[in-house]
This record gives sequence, C-alpha cells and structure tokens, in this order.
Amino acid sequence: MWVAVVGFIGGRMMSSASAAPEQKESSVAPSITEVKEKKSDNSLSSYWGISKQKITRQDGTEWPWNCFMPGDTYRADLSIDLTKHHVPKTLVDKVAYRTVKFLRVFSDLYFQKRHGCHAMMLETVAAVPPMVGGMLLHLKSLRKFQHAGGWIKALLEEAENERMHLMTVIELVKPKWHERLLVLTVQGVFFNAFFVLYVLSPKLAHRFVGYLEEEAVASYTEYLKDIENGNIENVPAPAIAIDYWRLPEDATLKDVITVIRADEAHHRDSNHYASDIHFQGKELKEAPAPIGYH
Repeated sequence: MWVAVVGFIGGRMMSSASAAPEQKESSVAPSITEVKEKKSDNSLSSYWGISKQKITRQDGTEWPWNCFMPGDTYRADLSIDLTKHHVPKTLVDKVAYRTVKFLRVFSDLYFQKRHGCHAMMLETVAAVPPMVGGMLLHLKSLRKFQHAGGWIKALLEEAENERMHLMTVIELVKPKWHERLLVLTVQGVFFNAFFVLYVLSPKLAHRFVGYLEEEAVASYTEYLKDIENGNIENVPAPAIAIDYWRLPEDATLKDVITVIRADEAHHRDSNHYASDIHFQGKELKEAPAPIGYH
C-alpha cells in the first residue's frame, strides 16, 4: 500500500515538473514575440515602454522638432530698453565692466562686420554662465538641504534659451573649420574660468554676464542696422525660429534678430538683478526668481 502511495505521489510530482516548463515556455513566448513586433514598428513602444510621441501643431501638421517641444515656444517681449546700462560704481562692477570691454576688442577685430559668425561665437559663450550658475546652485541645494527659490530653473531656462539662439544662428551661418576650433578653445577656457569665478564671487559673475549681455544687445543692434541698410540680405527666417518664437510664416532674418536681441536684453536685466541681490548681502533664494523672463 505504501509503495502504491509513494508511487502515486512521485508520479504526480514528475508530471507537475514536466508540465512546468511547458507552462513557462507558453507564458514567455508571447512577450518575446511582442517585443520583436514592437521593435519592427517604430510607432509602438520599445521594450522599455518609451516611444516617440506624436505631436502636432495647432493646424494639425506634425511637429518636426525633437530639440524643443510646443510648450517651450513663446512670443518674445519686444518692449525693451536698448539704452539700459548698469553704471559701474564699485570695484567689482568696474572689474566686470572693463573685462567685458577688453574681450569685446578682440571679438571685433576677429569678426569685424561678419555679424552671423560673431553671433555664433557670442551664443556659444553666452550659454555657458547660466548653465554653470544653475549647476552650482543645484549642488548647493543638495548639500544644504534647502530650496533655491526657483533660481535653478531660471538659470537653466536662460541657458536653454541661449542654446536655441545658437541652433537658429547655425541655420543661417555655416561655420568654417577654424571657427569651430575657436569655439572649442573658447568654450573650454571660458567654462573653467567662469566656474572658478562663480564659486569665488557670484555677484561678480552675474555682473560680468550682465555686461556681456549689454554687449550682445549692442552687437545685435548693429546687425539689424546692416540688414535695414541693405548690407546684409534680409533672407526668410529659418523654420526652427518661426516655430520657437511663434513668428509669422513670412518672417525674415530681421524678425529673428529682433527677437534674439529682446531675449538678450531680458538676460541682461536678470543677471544685473541677481548681482544686485548679492550686493545687498542676500542669497538669490531670498528674492523672486525671474522664471520665464526671456
């Protein structure tokens, strides 16, 4: 009797063991097939469940850009004061002002009236300070377990906006190999130098950027004058600029330079504002951050 019972139990266990692989194989096989089908169809999710979203414009046409989304677009605020200038009073102000003026001499000598190439170089430099500042504020927030008052977001918005300026400019200007080499050199030196400067004196760093943006406004104003005088052809605006700044379909180069100049004027104001906060002996988090101010 015991032999029969043991034999029965053993037989059931063997049959269960032999059936288990069949069940496992049948449950896994469909998912493998599904993954293969998904990989073959780019419109479906990948193995990780991530797929390209289908985004359309208001008119129903497909959104063509991956570098920015419709929510990142805006209409530039053109109500700016072109003559606005922070008069250097303290030693810190004077050092920042004289340094920017000194650097401007070399850029003018190199680029002269090649405004497009000058703008390209300017944007590769202008996008560095807000990224450095935002990064350092981010790390400070993590170290001290405290909020940053929205300034991290404000500075990273500025960095992204400057980068979009560059993405637009390179549609108009095709840099030569020596200009690309110059960009690599300047960015490598400038990033490290500004990093050290921001660690040592944020108020000097922001004042420096404020004066740098003042020069950017002046440079784009000269660019516009040459367009208006017919020295530079007023070509149609690049498609990326039309979508990013929500410009009309018949927008031209003049319209693009106008909105970029407006952005630079707003960056000028926000950086002088940040420096003023530090001059008052406060931290940036104690004052409202200019989020969306570009």
